[in-house]
Amino acid sequence: MSASSDFPLFQVNEDHEAIREAVRDLAAAKIAPFAAAVDEESRYPQEAHDALVASDFFAPHVGEEYGGVGADALATCIVIEEVARACASSSLIPAVNKLGSMPVILAGSEELKRTYLTPLAEGRSSFSYGLSEREAGSDTAAMKCRARADGDDWILNGQKSWITNAGVSDYYTVLAVTDPDGPRGSNISAFVVEKSDEGFTFGEKEGKLGIKGSPTRELIFDDVRLPGDRIVGRPGEGLKIALRTLDHTRVTIGAQAVGIAQGALDHALAYVKERKQFGKSIAEFQGIQFMLADMAMELEAARQMVYVAAAKSERGDADLPFFGAAAKCFASDVAMKVTTDAVQLLGGAGYTRDFPLERMMRDAKITQIYEGTNQVQRIVMARQVLK
Repeated sequence: MSASSDFPLFQVNEDHEAIREAVRDLAAAKIAPFAAAVDEESRYPQEAHDALVASDFFAPHVGEEYGGVGADALATCIVIEEVARACASSSLIPAVNKLGSMPVILAGSEELKRTYLTPLAEGRSSFSYGLSEREAGSDTAAMKCRARADGDDWILNGQKSWITNAGVSDYYTVLAVTDPDGPRGSNISAFVVEKSDEGFTFGEKEGKLGIKGSPTRELIFDDVRLPGDRIVGRPGEGLKIALRTLDHTRVTIGAQAVGIAQGALDHALAYVKERKQFGKSIAEFQGIQFMLADMAMELEAARQMVYVAAAKSERGDADLPFFGAAAKCFASDVAMKVTTDAVQLLGGAGYTRDFPLERMMRDAKITQIYEGTNQVQRIVMARQVLK
């Protein structure tokens, strides 16, 4: 679990800072003004979607050979971080586009990549990821979704739960058991399913605590016929591909968590400088200053961990599983703490919808749960440490 001897842990260069400035300006102008309404109305942030497409930040990770901008992993994290600073729901657009398409990038045929990555890069289509089921969350190998061979095709039956941006996305990477009698974990394959495929439908939208602008629904498959060329990798490789995907994309959840925490700290700082009690700004009280110092310190530590993990993702370092899990786990715990403390700093005002802090606190919670709970992240880290 050490840095490669040939590279620094990470390096934020001028291009990265230019991307940060551009996304921050975009978020302030075209995402933040709608964030409260998106949450209040539980509606998809179409304004953010359109703005991200127009600015090439919709799926920045897609390579130039497929019509994308080819942003590296760190640049992609900066995009997600800066969008999340304004609206966590909106930050799931680039984040889930990477999650859904990463199996294709890692293991798909060249034909599959050109078919699905090009429209994604151009903003004509979006991607989601179908791994979890009602009884197969942390225990992914226990999934019941099945795909059976039928000539050159596959017939898909079953369901997937908690799927982010379900119903909005056109494409879905779906994991299914293809050899029911095969060894557990080596009997699962990955497929690309299209929204228009006959027999593929969606459940009702989940009513959620946070990220209300990002629809979460079940995927339901009823004899969905998939052409043989829709398989990602070889039969039986699905779970390995899924876990490799998560090694890379957990880093983006860390970035989302950092962005949420930064947004909360920004609002808290502005408030404590203006709020007066006992004849002076509450920012002058040492108790408040200690809270702010801890929030800023922990946030910066989380950011550094995420950036290190992003660099390791880009290089494909062998210790990425540890660093990806650590970055996601630590940053999400920090986001929950910082947003809760930010609400506290505003007192009664923080508990109202007049300020965005209560929304940020609700949004932060999911970062400790999805793409592997933080308890699972600790299992991943422990296994790496014990190797």
